[in-house]
Amino acid sequence: MEKDKIKTIGELKKAGYKSKSIKEELRQNLREKLKKGEPAFEGIYGYDYTVIPELERAILSKHNINLLGLRGQAKTRLARLMVNLLDEWMPIVAGSEINDDPLNPISRYAIELISGKGDETPVSWVHREERFFEKLATPDVTVADLIGDVDPIKAANLKLSYADDRVIHFGMIPRANRSIFVINELPDLQARIQVALFNILQEGDIQIRGFKLRLPLDMQFVFTANPEDYTNRGSIVTPLKDRIGSQILTHYPESIEVAKTITRQEAKLDEEQEKMVHVPELAKDLLEQISFEARESDFIDGKSGISARMSITGYENLLSTAERRSLKIGEDKTTLRFSDFMGVIPSITGKVELVYEGEQEGAAAVALQLIGEAVKSLFPDYFPKIEKLQKPDEISPYDDLVEWFFDQSGFELPDEIPEKEYREKLDSVPALELLIKKHQPEIGEEDKYFLKEFLLWGLVEYKKLSKHRFSKGIQFRDIYGSYINGF
Repeated sequence: MEKDKIKTIGELKKAGYKSKSIKEELRQNLREKLKKGEPAFEGIYGYDYTVIPELERAILSKHNINLLGLRGQAKTRLARLMVNLLDEWMPIVAGSEINDDPLNPISRYAIELISGKGDETPVSWVHREERFFEKLATPDVTVADLIGDVDPIKAANLKLSYADDRVIHFGMIPRANRSIFVINELPDLQARIQVALFNILQEGDIQIRGFKLRLPLDMQFVFTANPEDYTNRGSIVTPLKDRIGSQILTHYPESIEVAKTITRQEAKLDEEQEKMVHVPELAKDLLEQISFEARESDFIDGKSGISARMSITGYENLLSTAERRSLKIGEDKTTLRFSDFMGVIPSITGKVELVYEGEQEGAAAVALQLIGEAVKSLFPDYFPKIEKLQKPDEISPYDDLVEWFFDQSGFELPDEIPEKEYREKLDSVPALELLIKKHQPEIGEEDKYFLKEFLLWGLVEYKKLSKHRFSKGIQFRDIYGSYINGF
């Protein structure tokens, strides 16, 4: 429809415009996308066979929707992407506060204007991006905020009594008529406010103060909620849950590959960072594995959730740590080092809720433990597995490496040394090179040194070596040699 040529209701009728509800609009546009094989929710990963099919079924059923899941599971992102299923432009009665449909007006203003001007009533157009409204539910939200209230200033200016419905100031929901309205963290909304939503969801009308006002609003509601909220902060009242057509459970990525894709898409990296820092694929896997370990950790409250934002901000910090090191030592290019993972700790500590045992350990210690557990989990994918119980006379592929450390007083790897010196340090341990040549022969030169550090950290986690953190770096030693030297 050529909106630039349509300025009045008469022209709109000639163009063949027909009124349709927002739920019908979403349904029809989704049908077209499904017929053409086009994705309805681009940029969402890991939900192809779980959340997205359920969401599409809910839209086809013309349901109001509740997205239930832990933090950082793309609930709000999914709601925002529904905007792409709306028509690009929507006609409204010009000047209407509540997006009145020109062929089906509901407000007193629009009805009176059309009654006076008929087909000459002016029409204006609203883009689909302006048809998305979002409200974070907090305990201080009032009925007046969402639905409306009497405006004494309007009454005074128009010289009207409070009995006249023209003194009403509409809240967010009526102003979002014919739009998608999202209420985030629904359980945080006080029960009496949730009750005020009953009629809007079921009958589509609202009540303000004592007015006999019936506005059959045309809305697509999307609610988001965290399961933890049901017990900790509030709950969704049962009659309101009954009026929500579909409740859809979201979840965290089920594989490292999906998690990496999300992190790569969402991380806000500077072009200079990406050019300066080479990130081995193993480092990306390790970063995502930290989140997987956190979700299983006894020190962390799993019910609170481990947001995907932990990996995203962790990746940004990881590159910034390598960038800062390179700038300080005056190098234009560098490869990520294992020591750079110390820079990820602030991204972890601020995003996990510790249980009592975790509080006793301390947030930083828990973060270091998560890094260690991630190394331990990925280690068997790259090198022979180290069994907990080993016979005294059994030969291990790591014997030569452990023996090398036994003969040394301590192998120090400072955090901020030039690339050349860093590589020479790792090359000075012959057994490291031999193990990589044997078990990872196809590894690239740029990635090899990170793998060497990963191997050392793995042996520490499996109690074959010990490590000691000092102010400028890490010292690796043989675990028994360290003990003997203590005497």
